[in-house]
Amino acid sequence: MKKKTKIPLLVVLIVLCALTVYSVVNPIDIDNLKDYQSCFHATPFALLPPIIAIGLALMTKEVYSSLFIGIFSGALLYSEFNMELAVKTLFFNEDGGMVSKLSDSGNVGILVFLVMLGSMVVMMNKAGGSEAFGKWATKKIKTRVGASLATTALGVLIFVDDYFNCLTVGSVMRPVTDRHKISRAKLAYLIDATAAPICIIAPISSWAAAVTSSVPSDSGINGFLVFLRTIPYNYYAVLTIVMMLYLSIRQFDYGPMKVYEENAKKNGDLFTSHADEFEEAAMIEANPDGKVIDLVLPVVVLIAGCIGGMLYSGGFFRGVSLVTAFANASASVGLVIGGFIGLAFTFFFYMFRGVLTFEQYMECFTEGFKQMVSPILILTFAWTLAAITKLLGASVFVGDVVASSAGALQAFLPAVIFLVGMSLAFATGTSWGTFSILIPIVIGVFPSGEMMIIAIASCLSGAVCGDHCSPISDTTIMSSAGAQCHHVNHVSTQIPYALTVAGVSAVSYVISGFVQNVFICLPIAILMMLAVLRFFEIREKNKEY
Repeated sequence: MKKKTKIPLLVVLIVLCALTVYSVVNPIDIDNLKDYQSCFHATPFALLPPIIAIGLALMTKEVYSSLFIGIFSGALLYSEFNMELAVKTLFFNEDGGMVSKLSDSGNVGILVFLVMLGSMVVMMNKAGGSEAFGKWATKKIKTRVGASLATTALGVLIFVDDYFNCLTVGSVMRPVTDRHKISRAKLAYLIDATAAPICIIAPISSWAAAVTSSVPSDSGINGFLVFLRTIPYNYYAVLTIVMMLYLSIRQFDYGPMKVYEENAKKNGDLFTSHADEFEEAAMIEANPDGKVIDLVLPVVVLIAGCIGGMLYSGGFFRGVSLVTAFANASASVGLVIGGFIGLAFTFFFYMFRGVLTFEQYMECFTEGFKQMVSPILILTFAWTLAAITKLLGASVFVGDVVASSAGALQAFLPAVIFLVGMSLAFATGTSWGTFSILIPIVIGVFPSGEMMIIAIASCLSGAVCGDHCSPISDTTIMSSAGAQCHHVNHVSTQIPYALTVAGVSAVSYVISGFVQNVFICLPIAILMMLAVLRFFEIREKNKEY
């Protein structure tokens, strides 16, 4: 073992021994923790675990150990450095432990759907559907611009749920973008940017339902109508679409993404780094008799099955209205039902077509599971980190900050809420949890009027922004899985783009706080976004000369 490795390990060992001794000297009655609350609860220290995890992941490019260290540091803070309680919190705490996260039916449903979709992707590859679709699409989509715009368009069309969006778009468009030498990092960005940012402005989606339910029932406010009015003020979502279109049409990139794209265009290297993680998927031998329908029909059935499953879980087939059904829908239940329907249909369809044998069909399950091991691990760690951060009262701390500053920052409050929501979602990896905390506070400050709409929109916009660029966000993780891109590569290339849109959005909310007219503010925001992108484009061209 190298000397450089021995020294950090020795330090870690000494610290663990010291903590163990401290636990013996200062014991906590772990059998009587009903009213227990850490001294770090609702303090700035509550945000430390995700900061540690995210910082380490970006510095070391190693996501598993970084997330685990962040989780363990949170458990130590919660237990006030008592090792026995920290270990129990880490694994067995009912609200934040890893075991409790894995025993949650909703979380397990997402993991089951991941395996189902991974298996279907392997089936479509083995049957030759993906290769046939790639060849067909290359004839129809002749340029990199067309491939980028087609990926964006498909992402916009699948607006019902962000999880489903991330995995389906990646599976369908990967053969097309690969043939046009679009890097996996860029594909992951296009997938991620058409997931949460699209769902948050789609009236019929699981996100619209979540926002509607976040409006307090005793406020007398129609949550769905409020959601509709926030759409043109949701600057991060709208400007992200503007940015995707501009980057795709103008075919320019900046920051780390430029390195990945240049490497893909000039050298045909779609990964730049960590390509070995996806070698097994690339080595699958395709059936030469496969046709385009072998990919398209199973995907169409899968989409229909997932939408039908979500409506079923929301009670649509029991007489509930469409909007109410989406409001009550369980994404986890819907996706599992849709995945099962997709797998069953694919089995009979491929058997009838004769493109897969029964033995090959069954082998696809183990191969699909192998491809999803990485996102499953990352999701498990991310859920646990978010739960422990909640145990430490991070949301309470942030909510108190917003509530205490509201009175003195009336016109600037939308921008402040946007930045706070962005920070909280980035740290916790959840946008739903963020706006469910902030929306009641916003309504308490602005009970009615245009300012209430702007402030709620800024809350939603900030939550989506933080979720979009957070390494521990489930949609970010699934976008990496859908694109088959190394997770840290996706995060590091996406953050500069997300922060660019965030900067323009923050300025737009300052303007909105004073003007309070969507017909003036939205065009100004779009023009500012285009001006910023044009500036970056000119700067990148000047660097080349």
